Amino acid sequence: MTPLMPAPPLEVSEWLNSQHGISLSALQGRAVMICAFQMLCPACVELGLPQAKRVRALFAEQDLVVLGLHTLFEHHSAVTKATLEAFLYENRIRFPVGLDRPGENSPIPKTMQTYNLQGTPTTILISKQGLITRQHLGHIPDLQLGSEIMALVAEE
Repeated sequence: MTPLMPAPPLEVSEWLNSQHGISLSALQGRAVMICAFQMLCPACVELGLPQAKRVRALFAEQDLVVLGLHTLFEHHSAVTKATLEAFLYENRIRFPVGLDRPGENSPIPKTMQTYNLQGTPTTILISKQGLITRQHLGHIPDLQLGSEIMALVAEE
């Protein structure tokens, strides 16, 4: 498990599938799941994003906010906003997806640096109080993830 620590702000240049900007501070009082991914990452396409879609379908939006974070740290020239928008549409990803701000003098994007992400897919769970309760690189079995989310949703 991840030691409890306040979730830093997401450094996002733009949100797709959302009419407005999203901030973690504005979401306090609701549990949050972030799926950090790259559209050209096989494990993200096969495991991470389908799991995030299942979570979005299972939990009420007032209880759990599901966000995607497209954090592009490789294949920069192959991915554009238009290709990502088409990818989200074709894969029926309807939850908001933030575009991680490019790093300064680094191929590693800003939120990826801030959260010390080691790669994708990474699942981040944030409590109603804005604390990171889990940050996991790779796949978390559905039952385990569901149990952890249920505990976050049940918090007072």
